[in-house]
Amino acid sequence: MWQLARALEAVHGAREALGQARGLLRGMAEAAQTLEPLRERVAQHKQLQALSQLLPRLRAVPAAVAHTQTLIGAQQLLEAYVSLRELEQLREETWEALGGLELPIFERLGPLAEALGQAVEAAAGAAGKLAREDPALLVAAVRVAEVDAGCTTSLEQAPRDWRQRCLRALQEGLEQIHFGTPLLPGPGALEGWLEALRVALPAELAAAEALIAPCCPPHYKVVQLWAHTLHSGLRHCLQQLLEEPELGAADAFTLLHWALHVYLGPEMMGSLELGPEADVSQLEPLLTLENIEHLETTFVAKVQASVAQWLQKALDGEVAEWSREQEPDTDTSGFYHSPMPAIVLQILEENIRVASRVSESLQQRVHGMALSELGAFLRSFSDALIRFSRDHLRGEAMAPHYVPYLLASLNHQSALSSSVSVLQPDGVASGAMAPVEAALDELQRRICRLVLEALLVELQPLFEALPSRQWLSSSEVLDDACERTARFCQDFWRVRNPAVQLLLAEAERTVVLQYLRALMQGRLVCRGADERTQAAERLRHDAAQLRELFLGLVRARWATRWVEVSVVGWGPKAGARPTPMCSGPGGKCSVRAGAARPAGAAKPPRPHAAWPRGGGPAATISRRERGSRLCPLGPAGRRVPRAAPGRTELPAGWPTALARRGTPSTLQPRASTYARAVFLPPLGALCLTPGCPQNKVLAPLSLNCAC
Repeated sequence: MWQLARALEAVHGAREALGQARGLLRGMAEAAQTLEPLRERVAQHKQLQALSQLLPRLRAVPAAVAHTQTLIGAQQLLEAYVSLRELEQLREETWEALGGLELPIFERLGPLAEALGQAVEAAAGAAGKLAREDPALLVAAVRVAEVDAGCTTSLEQAPRDWRQRCLRALQEGLEQIHFGTPLLPGPGALEGWLEALRVALPAELAAAEALIAPCCPPHYKVVQLWAHTLHSGLRHCLQQLLEEPELGAADAFTLLHWALHVYLGPEMMGSLELGPEADVSQLEPLLTLENIEHLETTFVAKVQASVAQWLQKALDGEVAEWSREQEPDTDTSGFYHSPMPAIVLQILEENIRVASRVSESLQQRVHGMALSELGAFLRSFSDALIRFSRDHLRGEAMAPHYVPYLLASLNHQSALSSSVSVLQPDGVASGAMAPVEAALDELQRRICRLVLEALLVELQPLFEALPSRQWLSSSEVLDDACERTARFCQDFWRVRNPAVQLLLAEAERTVVLQYLRALMQGRLVCRGADERTQAAERLRHDAAQLRELFLGLVRARWATRWVEVSVVGWGPKAGARPTPMCSGPGGKCSVRAGAARPAGAAKPPRPHAAWPRGGGPAATISRRERGSRLCPLGPAGRRVPRAAPGRTELPAGWPTALARRGTPSTLQPRASTYARAVFLPPLGALCLTPGCPQNKVLAPLSLNCAC
């Protein structure tokens, strides 16, 4: 209790002491408020003291600012930067001395620093020019940017970051020189613009490595910066070009070839003269896959339209010649000839070859386009032939040389068929040519049908008289038919192999079927054994006469065009030329070859004494000699094999329908009366395609012989 009492007394004493201290502090605070004006006066005196010390330097600030501005205008960047830093240091000292107060005299330092920064940017933007003409100015600008990057200030101001501004100015200046908007190529000027870039860009990189890089610190990596800047600027510029609505085929091809082959080639970024820092192979490609797809599509579409126009012009020129008053032109060998097939194939092959210089995908696109346009051209050619035939047969536009121009068209088909393989690039599946080959075969069949229709027009009035008493008693009707056939076929020798073989075989088939059709559709009553014997002899004689007619045509073809027959050892006699002769049924026109045969050479076909009127050929060519050279055609309705690529002629061969099968037997009359119905397709429905459904539609034809 005593201790508690003592503690209570101590607490009361401390409370009294604290009360006294509080009273003293309250009195001191009142005294301090009376001293505040004095404190302000002291601070003002300190500022005045500092200003009095800095006053000589502050008086020189306006002149220093003007001098610095003059140095910047004179492009003395280092001196201007030193003067600017002195002014900024004076401003910092004044700011600290005045306790954070900034004098109005330093307000012009901000615009002055900005002017110097712009001067540094301008010098960096013209680095390529300054490196050649005034490298000291470029070095000064870079040094100013680097020194300023290492300086700090006590003032609360945003950093100037002149280093980044300098690097950005280097890039923008380079892009403006080569890819500025006013320098973008206009329509048709893309090739020249790219060629200028092909020369300018490697020179720019070489100058950067030799001239600009020594003026800059190593960490600037000037060559790499130049390469990346040029690449990105060119890529951006090409993207702008692709946005243009009208980009021609030439510009699309030029841009594709330049971007895929020239840009990264040894002439530009792949140049061995450039250092490893200039390698742009790791950068993103100039053209994206979408860009390449767009350019290829544009190129193929434009080229297709142009090719279609050229092919149509070639076809129009050929069609215009069909109405001429003179026969078709011939080549040095006497065959009907026209430059149209060569023009067509040259146009298509040239476009495929040019596309192969860009990429395989573009080549495949152009190849498909070429085959499509060739198919369309063949269809147009076929339609033009049909119109030509229709107008001629109807008498609307009579052609003076109708059949010769059909035969010339057959030569055009043969030329296209034998040379279409030039459109087959390496690496493309052979099946891609199947539609074109089918179109060529269809064109050949159509031309043959038109020729045979013209032959039918000649023969049909004669065969309408079969069978009759006049036919039974005289060979005048068949002689006239053979004469017209021989006259009609006299220009067949101007058709190249193998089309002429097919034409002769189909002509033989057509005449024989027309003859049989006339006999079977008519009716002849034999009154006795003598007339039956006479009818049998007439049929035998007609068969021999028709056989000799077409053997004579083949011999004439073989003799006139003997140079193209691939039999070793044949050669012309000096000054010998094919001369006309009278051979075949009715003494009609044939041709005899005035040529000498060397000893040991294969003999040409000659008349056989056992055949009526010297018809069948003697079998003087062995199978070994014939081989694959003198190949028979097979059945008349089958297609002649296509000529090998690069050859316009196949060796001549004998139609199977004309091959010798022995001496024809004499028809023997029978005692009983009989009637036989033989079914053949009507002549108007004959088709040259083997297995064609048209040939299965049979019409009943009958020859009734009653005794």
